[in-house]
Amino acid sequence: MSSDAHFLENKTVIVTGGAGFLGQAVIAGLNGRGVTPDRIIVPRSREFDLTDMAAVKRLYQVAEQRAGSAAKVVAVHLAARVGGIGANRENPGLFFYDNIMMGANLIEAGRQSGIAKFVQVGTVCAYPKFTPVPFREEDLWNGYPEETNAPYGIAKKALLVQLQSYRQQYGFSGVYLLPVNLYGPGDNFDPASSHVIPALIRKCVEAVQAGADSIDCWGTGSASREFLYIDDAARAIVLATERYDAPEPVNVGAHREITIRELITLIADLTGFRGEIRWDASKPDGQPRRCLDTTRARESFGFVATTPFEAGLKETIRWYLESSHAARAHAAAAHHTK
Repeated sequence: MSSDAHFLENKTVIVTGGAGFLGQAVIAGLNGRGVTPDRIIVPRSREFDLTDMAAVKRLYQVAEQRAGSAAKVVAVHLAARVGGIGANRENPGLFFYDNIMMGANLIEAGRQSGIAKFVQVGTVCAYPKFTPVPFREEDLWNGYPEETNAPYGIAKKALLVQLQSYRQQYGFSGVYLLPVNLYGPGDNFDPASSHVIPALIRKCVEAVQAGADSIDCWGTGSASREFLYIDDAARAIVLATERYDAPEPVNVGAHREITIRELITLIADLTGFRGEIRWDASKPDGQPRRCLDTTRARESFGFVATTPFEAGLKETIRWYLESSHAARAHAAAAHHTK
């Protein structure tokens, strides 16, 4: 294990996507490692369009001025154009272009600036459709990704090639992480773009509230997934930022596989939904199975997920119920004052 617990001392950290679901958790993790808020830069899209190289160079200039030296700047790239199966099917060109351009610009401009380190958070969608389970990093190139999210997955995987090439040619310190599906409080519950856990939680909660006797779910329920609680994911990213500096990609997961059918049964039980679950087999299942071998993360920077899945689900449901109740109360109050 390459360990440098002091790596983040006196560093200024750019966290793209820092205002998002994962970004807020990573920033909390950085704060816990002594990186004070004044040394964290969260670029917002209205000020820094990361698909525009000029804007990215300006971002690094801001970071360098704050740090006093580019050699004291670290970039953690979390920003992504992302969504569930439906969003991927509707926006393949947008998802490919935005993701590849954001990453390529940030890596190239970071190299030109001479930053200390670049941490790229990739995606499990980069793996081939029929990867043997558990997924091992060595299998990443042994086939084409699942078709519904291939443009997104390939765009992200191209950034691994860029980082490895830059390490070889320029000595650029860039690392690449492959997290599984994330979930937890603060997740995206918009039905148009949410992933499976928040989508199913919302379906069940709304069915309970409406007194519905059934819900409809995509696919057959036979596909399996692995899920990682948001706080565990953030801890892995911070650990890798401090302690990992090698060209090989690293899986980040909980090493626990569950079918979508088992998942919806569990969520229905935890939300109190007792109705029928109807499957629409005309809709895609997505990748048949997902479960990661997480040996490299444990051996390389000491990461092991610690949040039990059911406990994480309960906390996510609690957060959603509280936030949706608060939103309804706010809307009611606004209507009352009109």
